[in-house]
Amino acid sequence: MSSLARRVALVAIFMFCAARTMAQSSYDLRSPDKRIEIRIRTAKGVRYDVLLKGKVLLQDSALSINIDDKTFGAEANVLRSKESSSNQVFEPVVRQKSTKIRESYNELRLDMEGGYAVVFRAYNEGAAYRLETSLPQQQVKVYGEEANFNFPSDFIVFYPQEDSFFSHNERRYVPQHLRDIAPAFIATLPAVVDVGEGAKVAIAESDLEDYPGLWLRGTSGNGLAAVFPPYPLKEKLERDRDLKVVESAEYIAVTKGTRTFPWRLIGVAEKDGDLLTNQLVWLTAKPSQVQDSSWIKPGKVAWDWWNANNIYGVDFKAGINTQTYKYYIDFAAKYGIPYVILDEGWYKLGNVLEVVPEINMEELTAYAKQKNVGIILWVIWKTLDDQLEPALEQFAKWGVKGIKVDFMQRSDQLLINYYHKVSRETAKRKMLVDFHGNQKPATMTRTWPNLINAEGVRGLEWSKWSVETEPEHNVTLPFTRMFLGPMDYTPGAMLSAQKDSFAPVHNRPMSLGTRCHQLAMYVVYDAPLQMLADSPSNYMREPESLDFLTAVPTEWDETKVLDARIADYVVVARRNGRDWYVGAMTNWTPRELEVNLSFLSDGNFQMASYQDGVNADRMGSDYKLLRTLVNKTTKFKIKLAPGGGWAARIVPSS
Repeated sequence: MSSLARRVALVAIFMFCAARTMAQSSYDLRSPDKRIEIRIRTAKGVRYDVLLKGKVLLQDSALSINIDDKTFGAEANVLRSKESSSNQVFEPVVRQKSTKIRESYNELRLDMEGGYAVVFRAYNEGAAYRLETSLPQQQVKVYGEEANFNFPSDFIVFYPQEDSFFSHNERRYVPQHLRDIAPAFIATLPAVVDVGEGAKVAIAESDLEDYPGLWLRGTSGNGLAAVFPPYPLKEKLERDRDLKVVESAEYIAVTKGTRTFPWRLIGVAEKDGDLLTNQLVWLTAKPSQVQDSSWIKPGKVAWDWWNANNIYGVDFKAGINTQTYKYYIDFAAKYGIPYVILDEGWYKLGNVLEVVPEINMEELTAYAKQKNVGIILWVIWKTLDDQLEPALEQFAKWGVKGIKVDFMQRSDQLLINYYHKVSRETAKRKMLVDFHGNQKPATMTRTWPNLINAEGVRGLEWSKWSVETEPEHNVTLPFTRMFLGPMDYTPGAMLSAQKDSFAPVHNRPMSLGTRCHQLAMYVVYDAPLQMLADSPSNYMREPESLDFLTAVPTEWDETKVLDARIADYVVVARRNGRDWYVGAMTNWTPRELEVNLSFLSDGNFQMASYQDGVNADRMGSDYKLLRTLVNKTTKFKIKLAPGGGWAARIVPSS
């Protein structure tokens, strides 16, 4: 071999070895406060660990994506790496938790051979990663995405197990060991894992668009893995609302070859209460797509369906008719409630343009406008989709302020695109939208601030037919489902019962737990459009409770979790302007908790507090209202009955 050939060979060997070394590089990324660390390896695909203060939370977790039968991430040859960071403050359009949200993260971008990249971010709130592709094909098929979340031990996970992809996502978050979850057991989000020493990990997603929603499945080991609804090929409509997928493709998405994919999130909380204030989902969502948002007005809404229009003391027949809804409007106007919902029954099912003869919509909407009350109309999603343009134009002519869209029960790519389409089209017409029948829209509220609330939660409606919305479930939701975003639980029952006196009565429903448990939900739960689920007649019979419900805001300048333990109890304080509200809830265990008002500013405050009555353990509606003078040095004990609660309004005394 000549000397030249030898040199060429040596250079080739060196370049090969350098490429191999680069492909096997390891990287370390830390959050700005140094608490959270992501260790990334690219030797055999892309793998990572997540640590909290040196303690391993996730270990050897893998990621990849299969596009057009090629797996990106199986071979991870890094072409270049780039680090960056962000430290800025945002003012959200809708103040779900606070007036300002700080974005602080360190980022590592790995550009890979083959036209893709992986972006990791370490936030003070947790870890996040997403895949990006830059492929020449204008359109590609995604056959699958690997997202494994492997834990170092057989931890307890609060797991919202589902029966199928066709679901309202109204599940209980049941604690179970990771190893007990078989691959066939799928779940929605988030899965909240107790990783020991008080810390929790919440698996979630954000910036979901033109792609199916992330679901989870068990692995029969110490981990959870991603699974996705496949792309629908054929659908079958049952009744007017259940559009079921009867034939699916082998792939999960048809999308652009060049794009960013959704964020995969590992929210980290050192203590349970941190889950309630963790903003990781909002921070990783696409910024607002609504340029003028001045018209977006959160608030409370009087709701007809849960209470079955049970109004009384009137001279007309209550039901789905103009007179009944004028009664709701009068109630809302008198007590400063900005909205009234017309739920199922106002239109002839199958045609949202055909109002039932018992309702004069022109007269009703004109009456609401005169009273300065906004009308929100319930619609079945498929019927709306079939008539979207003419329906929204008609609603706009009526002066309707929003729509409540229901019964989607799907999170495949087609339905995810539907959520964005409806949010976009309603925003054009300055209408709010509240999605029921799926949880995924809860993650989209930053992108579409007119998407004011979302269901996908086992809420108060279940008390009409079951015992499923009981206090332990209620004090699990703030740590689990609420991590994704606001939730339309629809609280406000005035008839509250303990276990031995509760019965599911569809047309005259009650709630499990105490009256104060219900009142506290208005402070504990995030819900910028918050329902008053009971009958206006019942509220007016309960003026002290109504005083609290009409005063409590639905937006907050500041949120503080005073004490909390998942599935056991929660105590939350929130500020709106100079006024503070405090809500406490417990499971079926009666307990005594301390409330410390050191969060107050200087000066004296008047506190109106609603506490469980001495007989609330027998009569759930029993409560006592106390009025006291307090300040920032005030500390006191509160006693909660089984399924109990405590709620307070604290306002400056002068």
